[in-house]
Amino acid sequence: MNFDTADLCDRFAQTDSFQVAEPVLRHFGGNRRFCGQITTLKVFEDNSLVRAVLAEKVDGRVLVVDGGGSKRCALMGDTLAGLALENGWQGIVVYGSIRGSELIRQLPIGVMALNTNPLRSNKHGHGDRDVMITFAGVNFKKDHYLYADGDGIIVSDAKLD
Repeated sequence: MNFDTADLCDRFAQTDSFQVAEPVLRHFGGNRRFCGQITTLKVFEDNSLVRAVLAEKVDGRVLVVDGGGSKRCALMGDTLAGLALENGWQGIVVYGSIRGSELIRQLPIGVMALNTNPLRSNKHGHGDRDVMITFAGVNFKKDHYLYADGDGIIVSDAKLD
């Protein structure tokens, strides 16, 4: 992973397939630089699908979760971050809250979220997978590419070299 989002912006920002997320998310994972093809989830205060997806073996993907911006409970914590790491996920982006942030900070995986909350979510199995989701001014679509570092998040429909 040898990229810099500022350099990617300089090279590709004029293309139609390039989006830069508004800076609303914070880094929590041990890796502040991560990238991969996107898998999406749309859930609200229910992390059943988050667990199910992170239990899948993948090769270098990033899970993007639209949690509706809720800060009332956490959609994932250190246990799920560890599961993601074991299964080949490069990062998790949550438009919502997480918990176990001190332990997540020690794991070599990218995790970004709005905030933290110690309360765990409901578990009803509600939500949608691999649908287009929109937050932070960006449309996140399955199999598009996400690049994140200390400067922010970039999404492109093609791999950026």
